[in-house]
Amino acid sequence: MAVALKYKEIARMSAIKLPDLSGKTILQVIPDLQAGGAERTTLEVAEAIIEAGGRALVVSEGGRLVPALERMGGLNIELKVRSKNPVTMKLNGGKLARLISAQSVDLIHARSRAPAWSAYWAAQQAGIPFVTTYHGAYSGVSGMKRKYNSIMARGDVVIANSEWTAAHVRSVHDTPREKMVTIPRGVDFDEFDASVVSEERKQAIRTAWEISPNEKRLVLLLPGRLTEWKGQKIAIDAMASLSGAERVKLLLVLAGDAQGRSAYVAALEDRIIEAELGGSVRIVGHCEDMPAAYAVSDIVLAPSTRPEAFGRVAAEASAMGKPVIVADHGGQKEIVVEGTTGSRAEPGNAADLAASIRAILQLGEQGRAGMGEAGRQHVRERFSKRGLQAATLEVYKRLLETHEVK
Repeated sequence: MAVALKYKEIARMSAIKLPDLSGKTILQVIPDLQAGGAERTTLEVAEAIIEAGGRALVVSEGGRLVPALERMGGLNIELKVRSKNPVTMKLNGGKLARLISAQSVDLIHARSRAPAWSAYWAAQQAGIPFVTTYHGAYSGVSGMKRKYNSIMARGDVVIANSEWTAAHVRSVHDTPREKMVTIPRGVDFDEFDASVVSEERKQAIRTAWEISPNEKRLVLLLPGRLTEWKGQKIAIDAMASLSGAERVKLLLVLAGDAQGRSAYVAALEDRIIEAELGGSVRIVGHCEDMPAAYAVSDIVLAPSTRPEAFGRVAAEASAMGKPVIVADHGGQKEIVVEGTTGSRAEPGNAADLAASIRAILQLGEQGRAGMGEAGRQHVRERFSKRGLQAATLEVYKRLLETHEVK
Protein backbone atom coordinates (compact mmCIF):
# COMPACT_ATOMS: atom_id res chain seq x y z
CA MET A 1 0.00 0.00 0.00
CA ALA A 2 1.47 3.35 -1.03
CA VAL A 3 -0.36 4.98 1.87
CA ALA A 4 2.40 3.91 4.24
CA LEU A 5 4.93 5.86 2.23
CA LYS A 6 2.65 8.86 1.74
CA TYR A 7 1.86 9.44 5.42
CA LYS A 8 5.02 11.44 6.21
CA GLU A 9 4.28 13.74 3.29
CA ILE A 10 0.62 14.05 4.34
CA ALA A 11 1.52 14.89 7.96
CA ARG A 12 3.70 17.81 6.85
CA MET A 13 1.01 19.45 4.74
CA SER A 14 -0.92 22.32 6.31
CA ALA A 15 -3.94 22.05 3.98
CA ILE A 16 -4.87 18.46 3.15
CA LYS A 17 -7.69 17.43 0.88
CA LEU A 18 -9.48 14.33 2.09
CA PRO A 19 -10.28 11.45 -0.30
CA ASP A 20 -13.88 11.49 -1.53
CA LEU A 21 -16.15 9.02 0.32
CA SER A 22 -19.45 10.34 -1.00
CA GLY A 23 -22.23 7.81 -0.55
CA LYS A 24 -20.09 5.45 1.52
CA THR A 25 -21.00 4.25 5.02
CA ILE A 26 -18.09 3.41 7.33
CA LEU A 27 -18.66 1.55 10.60
CA GLN A 28 -16.07 1.75 13.39
CA VAL A 29 -16.31 -0.71 16.29
CA ILE A 30 -14.81 -0.04 19.72
CA PRO A 31 -15.73 -1.19 23.27
CA ASP A 32 -16.83 2.25 24.49
CA LEU A 33 -16.44 5.98 23.91
CA GLN A 34 -15.36 7.02 27.40
CA ALA A 35 -11.82 8.38 27.05
CA GLY A 36 -8.44 7.44 25.68
CA GLY A 37 -6.39 7.60 22.51
CA ALA A 38 -8.28 4.94 20.55
CA GLU A 39 -11.62 6.51 21.46
CA ARG A 40 -10.54 10.00 20.44
CA THR A 41 -9.08 8.68 17.19
CA THR A 42 -12.45 7.07 16.49
CA LEU A 43 -14.08 10.50 16.69
CA GLU A 44 -11.37 12.14 14.58
CA VAL A 45 -11.85 9.59 11.81
CA ALA A 46 -15.66 9.93 12.06
CA GLU A 47 -15.26 13.67 11.62
CA ALA A 48 -13.18 13.12 8.47
CA ILE A 49 -15.63 10.57 7.03
CA ILE A 50 -18.47 13.07 7.34
CA GLU A 51 -16.40 15.89 5.83
CA ALA A 52 -15.49 13.57 2.93
CA GLY A 53 -19.19 13.01 2.17
CA GLY A 54 -19.66 9.67 3.90
CA ARG A 55 -21.76 8.39 6.81
CA ALA A 56 -19.95 7.70 10.07
CA LEU A 57 -21.36 4.97 12.30
CA VAL A 58 -19.84 3.71 15.55
CA VAL A 59 -20.82 0.61 17.49
CA SER A 60 -19.86 0.83 21.17
CA GLU A 61 -21.30 0.61 24.66
CA GLY A 62 -21.51 4.41 24.78
CA GLY A 63 -19.68 6.88 26.99
CA ARG A 64 -18.86 10.52 27.57
CA LEU A 65 -17.68 11.09 23.98
CA VAL A 66 -20.99 10.12 22.37
CA PRO A 67 -22.42 13.68 22.45
CA ALA A 68 -19.33 14.94 20.61
CA LEU A 69 -19.80 12.24 17.96
CA GLU A 70 -23.43 13.19 17.54
CA ARG A 71 -22.65 16.92 17.29
CA MET A 72 -20.39 16.28 14.31
CA GLY A 73 -23.10 14.23 12.60
CA GLY A 74 -22.02 10.71 13.52
CA LEU A 75 -24.20 8.00 15.05
CA ASN A 76 -23.36 5.69 17.94
CA ILE A 77 -25.26 2.39 18.01
CA GLU A 78 -25.10 0.77 21.43
CA LEU A 79 -24.17 -2.89 21.57
CA LYS A 80 -22.49 -4.90 24.34
CA VAL A 81 -19.25 -5.42 22.41
CA ARG A 82 -16.86 -5.33 25.38
CA SER A 83 -17.55 -8.93 26.43
CA LYS A 84 -14.81 -11.52 25.80
CA ASN A 85 -17.24 -14.39 26.15
CA PRO A 86 -16.95 -16.42 22.91
CA VAL A 87 -20.70 -17.00 22.74
CA THR A 88 -21.43 -13.29 23.18
CA MET A 89 -18.81 -12.36 20.58
CA LYS A 90 -20.35 -14.78 18.09
CA LEU A 91 -23.85 -13.44 18.77
CA ASN A 92 -22.51 -9.90 18.30
CA GLY A 93 -21.14 -11.01 14.95
CA GLY A 94 -24.64 -11.85 13.83
CA LYS A 95 -25.99 -8.56 15.15
CA LEU A 96 -23.29 -6.64 13.31
CA ALA A 97 -24.01 -8.53 10.09
CA ARG A 98 -27.66 -7.53 10.33
CA LEU A 99 -26.63 -3.94 11.08
CA ILE A 100 -24.32 -3.91 8.04
CA SER A 101 -27.23 -4.98 5.87
CA ALA A 102 -29.75 -2.58 7.40
CA GLN A 103 -27.42 0.44 7.22
CA SER A 104 -25.75 -0.47 3.89
CA VAL A 105 -22.31 -0.41 5.49
CA ASP A 106 -19.47 -0.46 2.95
CA LEU A 107 -16.48 -1.05 5.26
CA ILE A 108 -15.97 -1.98 8.92
CA HIS A 109 -13.01 -0.82 11.02
CA ALA A 110 -12.29 -2.54 14.37
CA ARG A 111 -10.22 -0.95 17.12
CA SER A 112 -10.18 -3.56 19.90
CA ARG A 113 -9.93 -7.34 20.14
CA ALA A 114 -13.30 -8.56 21.42
CA PRO A 115 -15.36 -6.42 19.03
CA ALA A 116 -12.84 -7.12 16.27
CA TRP A 117 -13.72 -10.84 16.30
CA SER A 118 -17.40 -9.97 15.97
CA ALA A 119 -16.63 -7.44 13.22
CA TYR A 120 -14.45 -9.95 11.37
CA TRP A 121 -17.21 -12.57 11.25
CA ALA A 122 -19.73 -9.93 10.22
CA ALA A 123 -17.50 -8.59 7.45
CA GLN A 124 -16.96 -12.10 6.10
CA GLN A 125 -20.69 -12.77 6.10
CA ALA A 126 -21.46 -9.44 4.42
CA GLY A 127 -18.52 -9.57 2.00
CA ILE A 128 -17.18 -6.11 2.86
CA PRO A 129 -13.62 -4.90 3.62
CA PHE A 130 -12.35 -5.33 7.18
CA VAL A 131 -9.75 -2.93 8.64
CA THR A 132 -8.06 -3.13 12.03
CA THR A 133 -6.00 -0.62 13.98
CA TYR A 134 -3.42 -2.14 16.27
CA HIS A 135 -3.49 0.39 19.12
CA GLY A 136 -1.07 -1.35 21.49
CA ALA A 137 1.09 -4.34 22.33
CA TYR A 138 -1.28 -6.82 23.95
CA SER A 139 -0.06 -8.99 26.81
CA GLY A 140 -0.12 -12.77 26.82
CA VAL A 141 2.14 -15.44 25.37
CA SER A 142 -0.02 -18.56 25.67
CA GLY A 143 -1.33 -20.14 22.49
CA MET A 144 -4.93 -19.22 23.31
CA LYS A 145 -4.06 -15.60 24.14
CA ARG A 146 -1.95 -15.21 21.02
CA LYS A 147 -4.83 -16.47 18.92
CA TYR A 148 -7.20 -14.05 20.64
CA ASN A 149 -4.79 -11.16 19.97
CA SER A 150 -4.22 -12.24 16.37
CA ILE A 151 -7.54 -10.84 15.23
CA MET A 152 -5.96 -7.37 15.22
CA ALA A 153 -3.56 -8.58 12.52
CA ARG A 154 -6.29 -10.11 10.31
CA GLY A 155 -7.52 -6.93 8.69
CA ASP A 156 -7.42 -6.58 4.92
CA VAL A 157 -5.21 -3.68 5.97
CA VAL A 158 -3.65 -3.48 9.45
CA ILE A 159 -3.01 0.06 10.67
CA ALA A 160 -0.25 0.50 13.27
CA ASN A 161 -0.20 3.72 15.27
CA SER A 162 3.62 3.95 15.43
CA GLU A 163 6.68 2.37 13.90
CA TRP A 164 7.23 0.61 17.22
CA THR A 165 3.75 -0.94 17.02
CA ALA A 166 4.30 -1.95 13.40
CA ALA A 167 7.53 -3.75 14.30
CA HIS A 168 5.73 -5.54 17.14
CA VAL A 169 2.91 -6.73 14.84
CA ARG A 170 5.34 -8.03 12.24
CA SER A 171 7.37 -9.80 14.90
CA VAL A 172 4.47 -11.42 16.77
CA HIS A 173 2.08 -12.18 13.91
CA ASP A 174 4.39 -12.42 10.87
CA THR A 175 2.19 -9.87 9.15
CA PRO A 176 3.49 -9.03 5.66
CA ARG A 177 4.76 -5.47 5.29
CA GLU A 178 2.58 -4.91 2.24
CA LYS A 179 -0.53 -5.54 4.36
CA MET A 180 0.43 -2.91 6.94
CA VAL A 181 0.23 0.86 7.11
CA THR A 182 1.80 2.99 9.82
CA ILE A 183 -0.42 5.97 10.62
CA PRO A 184 0.60 7.71 13.85
CA ARG A 185 -2.07 9.30 15.96
CA GLY A 186 -2.39 12.99 15.26
CA VAL A 187 -2.73 16.19 17.25
CA ASP A 188 -5.48 18.70 16.54
CA PHE A 189 -3.43 21.87 16.20
CA ASP A 190 -6.53 24.04 16.27
CA GLU A 191 -7.27 22.73 19.75
CA PHE A 192 -3.76 22.18 21.11
CA ASP A 193 -2.43 25.67 20.48
CA ALA A 194 -1.26 27.76 23.42
CA SER A 195 -2.39 30.98 21.73
CA VAL A 196 -6.07 29.97 21.74
CA VAL A 197 -6.32 28.99 25.42
CA SER A 198 -7.93 31.89 27.26
CA GLU A 199 -6.95 33.11 30.69
CA GLU A 200 -10.44 32.11 31.89
CA ARG A 201 -9.84 28.50 30.87
CA LYS A 202 -6.46 28.46 32.58
CA GLN A 203 -7.91 29.96 35.72
CA ALA A 204 -10.63 27.31 35.76
CA ILE A 205 -7.92 24.63 35.82
CA ARG A 206 -5.97 26.39 38.58
CA THR A 207 -9.15 26.63 40.63
CA ALA A 208 -10.00 22.95 40.10
CA TRP A 209 -6.46 21.97 41.08
CA GLU A 210 -6.44 24.39 44.04
CA ILE A 211 -3.42 26.29 42.74
CA SER A 212 -3.38 29.74 44.35
CA PRO A 213 -2.67 32.92 42.35
CA ASN A 214 0.54 33.30 44.39
CA GLU A 215 1.89 29.84 43.56
CA LYS A 216 5.57 30.08 42.62
CA ARG A 217 6.31 26.39 42.18
CA LEU A 218 6.67 24.83 38.75
CA VAL A 219 3.80 22.47 37.91
CA LEU A 220 4.74 18.94 36.84
CA LEU A 221 1.71 17.38 35.15
CA LEU A 222 1.25 13.63 34.74
CA PRO A 223 -2.00 13.15 32.77
CA GLY A 224 -3.50 9.72 32.19
CA ARG A 225 -5.99 7.34 33.72
CA LEU A 226 -5.06 6.23 37.21
CA THR A 227 -3.66 2.78 36.58
CA GLU A 228 -0.31 1.44 37.74
CA TRP A 229 1.36 1.16 34.35
CA LYS A 230 0.90 4.87 33.66
CA GLY A 231 3.67 5.49 36.19
CA GLN A 232 2.09 7.60 38.92
CA LYS A 233 3.97 5.67 41.62
CA ILE A 234 7.25 6.17 39.76
CA ALA A 235 6.60 9.92 39.62
CA ILE A 236 5.85 10.08 43.35
CA ASP A 237 9.04 8.15 44.11
CA ALA A 238 10.99 10.48 41.81
CA MET A 239 9.68 13.47 43.75
CA ALA A 240 10.69 11.78 46.99
CA SER A 241 14.23 11.21 45.72
CA LEU A 242 14.79 14.89 44.90
CA SER A 243 16.49 17.05 47.49
CA GLY A 244 14.40 19.22 49.75
CA ALA A 245 15.67 22.31 47.95
CA GLU A 246 14.48 20.85 44.64
CA ARG A 247 11.12 19.64 45.92
CA VAL A 248 10.09 23.05 47.24
CA LYS A 249 10.21 24.34 43.67
CA LEU A 250 7.77 21.74 42.34
CA LEU A 251 4.12 20.71 42.48
CA LEU A 252 3.27 17.33 40.96
CA VAL A 253 -0.30 17.02 39.63
CA LEU A 254 -1.72 13.58 38.81
CA ALA A 255 -4.71 14.17 36.52
CA GLY A 256 -6.81 11.27 35.33
CA ASP A 257 -9.88 9.14 35.75
CA ALA A 258 -9.59 6.30 38.29
CA GLN A 259 -12.24 4.32 36.38
CA GLY A 260 -13.20 2.50 39.57
CA ARG A 261 -9.66 1.71 40.73
CA SER A 262 -10.25 2.94 44.27
CA ALA A 263 -7.63 0.60 45.72
CA TYR A 264 -4.97 2.03 43.44
CA VAL A 265 -5.93 5.60 44.35
CA ALA A 266 -5.70 4.67 48.04
CA ALA A 267 -2.25 3.17 47.41
CA LEU A 268 -1.12 6.40 45.75
CA GLU A 269 -2.43 8.45 48.66
CA ASP A 270 -0.60 6.20 51.14
CA ARG A 271 2.61 6.54 49.14
CA ILE A 272 2.31 10.32 49.15
CA ILE A 273 1.85 10.36 52.93
CA GLU A 274 4.71 7.92 53.55
CA ALA A 275 7.05 10.06 51.45
CA GLU A 276 5.91 13.20 53.30
CA LEU A 277 4.81 14.78 50.04
CA GLY A 278 1.35 15.86 51.14
CA GLY A 279 1.94 19.44 50.05
CA SER A 280 3.82 18.57 46.88
CA VAL A 281 1.61 16.01 45.10
CA ARG A 282 -2.08 16.30 44.19
CA ILE A 283 -4.51 13.80 42.70
CA VAL A 284 -7.08 15.92 40.87
CA GLY A 285 -9.26 13.48 38.92
CA HIS A 286 -10.39 13.59 35.30
CA CYS A 287 -9.70 16.76 33.29
CA GLU A 288 -11.98 17.74 30.40
CA ASP A 289 -9.89 20.68 29.14
CA MET A 290 -6.48 19.19 28.37
CA PRO A 291 -5.16 22.15 26.33
CA ALA A 292 -5.72 24.38 29.37
CA ALA A 293 -4.17 21.74 31.64
CA TYR A 294 -1.01 21.73 29.54
CA ALA A 295 -1.08 25.53 29.40
CA VAL A 296 -0.88 25.93 33.19
CA SER A 297 1.83 23.29 33.49
CA ASP A 298 5.58 23.78 33.14
CA ILE A 299 6.83 20.23 32.51
CA VAL A 300 4.75 17.22 31.40
CA LEU A 301 5.52 13.65 32.46
CA ALA A 302 4.62 10.34 30.81
CA PRO A 303 6.67 7.72 32.72
CA SER A 304 4.65 4.68 31.62
CA THR A 305 6.11 1.40 32.86
CA ARG A 306 4.72 -0.47 29.82
CA PRO A 307 5.52 0.76 26.32
CA GLU A 308 3.02 3.25 24.97
CA ALA A 309 1.99 2.26 21.47
CA PHE A 310 2.10 5.90 20.44
CA GLY A 311 2.22 8.48 23.22
CA ARG A 312 -0.53 11.04 22.74
CA VAL A 313 0.39 12.92 25.93
CA ALA A 314 3.91 13.56 24.64
CA ALA A 315 2.61 14.77 21.27
CA GLU A 316 -0.11 17.02 22.71
CA ALA A 317 2.14 18.54 25.39
CA SER A 318 4.82 19.23 22.80
CA ALA A 319 2.23 20.89 20.56
CA MET A 320 1.46 23.18 23.51
CA GLY A 321 5.15 24.11 23.77
CA LYS A 322 5.95 22.18 26.95
CA PRO A 323 9.09 20.14 27.69
CA VAL A 324 8.17 16.48 28.05
CA ILE A 325 9.78 13.65 30.02
CA VAL A 326 8.79 10.17 28.86
CA ALA A 327 9.80 6.59 29.58
CA ASP A 328 12.41 5.54 27.03
CA HIS A 329 10.45 2.81 25.25
CA GLY A 330 7.55 2.26 22.87
CA GLY A 331 6.14 4.84 20.52
CA GLN A 332 7.09 7.75 22.78
CA LYS A 333 10.68 7.39 21.61
CA GLU A 334 9.48 8.53 18.18
CA ILE A 335 8.03 11.76 19.61
CA VAL A 336 10.58 13.09 22.13
CA VAL A 337 14.07 14.06 20.96
CA GLU A 338 16.42 13.62 23.90
CA GLY A 339 17.85 16.92 25.10
CA THR A 340 16.06 18.89 22.37
CA THR A 341 12.30 18.60 22.95
CA GLY A 342 12.47 16.88 26.34
CA SER A 343 14.04 13.88 28.01
CA ARG A 344 13.67 10.09 28.00
CA ALA A 345 14.13 8.29 31.32
CA GLU A 346 14.74 4.60 31.93
CA PRO A 347 11.35 2.89 32.31
CA GLY A 348 10.39 2.18 35.92
CA ASN A 349 13.47 3.96 37.29
CA ALA A 350 12.43 6.71 39.71
CA ALA A 351 16.02 7.92 40.17
CA ASP A 352 16.46 8.34 36.42
CA LEU A 353 13.14 10.18 36.17
CA ALA A 354 14.29 12.47 38.98
CA ALA A 355 17.54 13.11 37.10
CA SER A 356 15.57 14.12 33.99
CA ILE A 357 13.41 16.48 36.08
CA ARG A 358 16.54 17.96 37.63
CA ALA A 359 18.18 18.48 34.24
CA ILE A 360 15.18 20.36 32.86
CA LEU A 361 14.92 22.45 36.03
CA GLN A 362 18.52 23.49 35.58
CA LEU A 363 17.78 24.84 32.10
CA GLY A 364 15.98 27.78 33.65
CA GLU A 365 12.86 29.47 32.33
CA GLN A 366 14.38 30.51 29.01
CA GLY A 367 15.92 27.09 28.35
CA ARG A 368 12.61 25.33 29.07
CA ALA A 369 10.80 27.71 26.73
CA GLY A 370 13.30 26.92 23.99
CA MET A 371 12.88 23.19 24.55
CA GLY A 372 9.10 23.56 24.42
CA GLU A 373 9.27 25.51 21.15
CA ALA A 374 11.52 22.85 19.61
CA GLY A 375 8.93 20.24 20.61
CA ARG A 376 6.12 22.28 19.12
CA GLN A 377 7.85 22.51 15.76
CA HIS A 378 8.86 18.83 15.81
CA VAL A 379 5.31 17.62 16.44
CA ARG A 380 3.67 19.99 13.95
CA GLU A 381 5.90 18.61 11.22
CA ARG A 382 5.18 14.96 11.98
CA PHE A 383 2.01 14.24 13.95
CA SER A 384 -1.07 16.10 12.69
CA LYS A 385 -4.68 15.05 13.13
CA ARG A 386 -5.29 16.03 9.52
CA GLY A 387 -2.54 13.70 8.39
CA LEU A 388 -4.07 10.83 10.34
CA GLN A 389 -7.51 11.53 8.87
CA ALA A 390 -6.30 11.76 5.28
CA ALA A 391 -4.15 8.64 5.48
CA THR A 392 -6.92 6.60 7.13
CA LEU A 393 -9.49 7.64 4.55
CA GLU A 394 -6.99 6.81 1.80
CA VAL A 395 -6.88 3.25 3.20
CA TYR A 396 -10.68 3.10 3.06
CA LYS A 397 -10.83 4.52 -0.47
CA ARG A 398 -8.32 2.06 -1.90
CA LEU A 399 -9.94 -0.93 -0.25
CA LEU A 400 -13.37 0.13 -1.47
CA GLU A 401 -12.06 0.62 -5.00
CA THR A 402 -10.43 -2.82 -4.93
CA HIS A 403 -13.63 -4.37 -3.57
CA GLU A 404 -15.72 -2.77 -6.33
CA VAL A 405 -13.38 -4.17 -9.00
CA LYS A 406 -13.87 -7.66 -7.57
